[in-house]
Amino acid sequence: QVQLVESGGGLVQPGDSLRLSCAASGLAVSTYTMAWFRQAPGNEREFVAGATWIGGGSTYHADSVKGRFTISRDNARNAVSLQMKSLNPEDAAVYYCAARKISRISRILSEYSSWGQGTLVTVSS
Repeated sequence: QVQLVESGGGLVQPGDSLRLSCAASGLAVSTYTMAWFRQAPGNEREFVAGATWIGGGSTYHADSVKGRFTISRDNARNAVSLQMKSLNPEDAAVYYCAARKISRISRILSEYSSWGQGTLVTVSS
């Protein structure tokens, strides 16, 4: 069985930082493309960042979070994290961890085979 479990969400104020973590079991993050998506109420689920094992472990971040969010893989712990800084209300959403076997990072939801249940990030003063 494959399981992805997100953690680290919570209530923060604008400008705060937060670190999310995705613990994987049943698959090795070292040989999977891992990604973070988010979905705010009434909105579509959108790609946030992805990390692949090829090319020395390349990453890609959506323009909306580039320079503020950083995805990273911890192969030893079989986990992936999302370090978020300078959070604003537009970042408030349920954040989901996803995985797919193909090495290329994709923004398309349907191309990911495994999903976590999500962790809620609320940004409010």
